[in-house]
This record gives sequence, structure tokens and C-alpha cells, in this order.
Amino acid sequence: MIDFNSDSVFKLTRSKKPDTKVIEPLLITGEEVLSQYQTIRDSVTFTNKRIIALNVQGITGKKKDFTSLPYSKIQAFSIKTAGTFDMDSELEIYFSGLGKVKFEFSGENNALEIGKLISEKVL
Repeated sequence: MIDFNSDSVFKLTRSKKPDTKVIEPLLITGEEVLSQYQTIRDSVTFTNKRIIALNVQGITGKKKDFTSLPYSKIQAFSIKTAGTFDMDSELEIYFSGLGKVKFEFSGENNALEIGKLISEKVL
């Protein structure tokens, strides 16, 4: 499982053109990709059913760690928007049975947009 408390793992920027080839085998019938955020090798994909975190490991990148986080297990979430000097925003999600998952978004990413998406799925 991915260590979500490590700030160096996920410093995400929004993908202008999501690349879903790697996660397509995980998608179930009727599941659609809504948005995708990525680092150089890792990514977080928001679908209409869940959040899929991908951690690419090793020098060659052949080893991949997929973590499926269903919206149905979300108990609460917190958003910290970017400020004047701190340009990054943060999303903390609290999952039943898992605990806190933290994602950091760099630059001009709208964390409130992600919060709205989660609210639509959870509330």
C-alpha cells in the first residue's frame, strides 16, 4: 500500500490529457474517469466510483502499486487551498478502516473542484 503521509510521493498537477491505459484493466463496467492528476511517474485518478492511486516503483517502472479508494468509505475530508506564499493545496480524506490519506497539489489546481466531486459522491 502507498504511504500517503509521505509528502514526496504525491505532489500532483492536473493532467491536461489523462492517460488511462495503465488503469483501464481495473475499471469496472460503467466506471468513467472524471479527472487525473500526476507527478512524473505516479498518478491519482478520480472516477465516478472511486479514487485510484498509482505508485510506479523501481528503476524501470515495471512494478506498479495500485490503491483503490472507494468513495463509499469516506468519512470526512479537508481541503487547504493555496495561498500567497504557499502555492500548493492539500486534500486530506479520512477513510473508514484506513485512516487519513493526504494528496498535495502543486500550482494552479483547484482543490475546491475536487472537494465538490467528493461531496457529490459521498453526501
